[in-house]
Amino acid sequence: MSRIAFLFPGQGAQFVGMGKRLYESLPAARRLFDEAGKILGYDLAQLCFNGPAETLDSTIYSQPAIFVTSLAAVEALRAESPDVVLACEAAAGLSLGEYSALVFAGVMEFPEGLLIVQRRGAAMQQASEATPGGMISILGLELVEVERICEQASQGEILRVANLLCPGVTVISGTTAACERAADLAVKAGASRVVPVAVAGAFHTPIMKPADQKLAEAIATARLRRPRIPVISNVDARPHDDPEEIRELLIRQVIEPVRWEESMRYLLAAGFDQFYEVGPGRVLRGLMRRIDRNVACYGVEV
Repeated sequence: MSRIAFLFPGQGAQFVGMGKRLYESLPAARRLFDEAGKILGYDLAQLCFNGPAETLDSTIYSQPAIFVTSLAAVEALRAESPDVVLACEAAAGLSLGEYSALVFAGVMEFPEGLLIVQRRGAAMQQASEATPGGMISILGLELVEVERICEQASQGEILRVANLLCPGVTVISGTTAACERAADLAVKAGASRVVPVAVAGAFHTPIMKPADQKLAEAIATARLRRPRIPVISNVDARPHDDPEEIRELLIRQVIEPVRWEESMRYLLAAGFDQFYEVGPGRVLRGLMRRIDRNVACYGVEV
């Protein structure tokens, strides 16, 4: 019998038009978007459906937008395939997506999770503006070579491996100049592709240090519960039951690397063989194909 896990996308998965089909066809999804608009103080639905793209892509807006759209996708799956939702035994989310996973697992309620995500996005945007930086995805090089490039390109500035996504795909993060130097070095080293990531700054590095403190303040009073299903932490690629451990890991997650490949291999080793990417985009399905081509990974149209 198959073991099912849900995977929730992170920032960069957003696109203008996401969630519109769900809003128009599914009352449960419409309620989430309408409630989110009241909580956030602006019309999130209209921003998701109509853009403009440059506003939706801003960290302060894209994080709540992806969070809400992903949970609306859960409702779509619940309406179309209720047995799949009931059978789901674990969840994971890429960076921001971990919050969607935690709400799905009952660790926090939707309104509280949305407020934390809003403050997280605002804090990360502020940190990005204070120290301009970015993230680039390097394809076709081994991790050890990417680490060597980071060391060579940093030149005293911050440049780190930020996302360990799958074999041959590593995301690095740092100051703007360091990222530019690293991109040149990666091309010279034979990388098949070097792609800028659609985020505002150097996420998952110490450049986000002011943001982790603001997030700590936002999450300090949140009422976290034990998850009803395991949620794999980005920080150590393991599930955690203790709400205080989860709280601490969410704070650390802002400045530490995302161990996505290791997280997926943990689930595969535990016998999970059927995955659903629940939210906008197709990135997580693509990563799973690179990790294990024999595993089924489905999407939910948003």
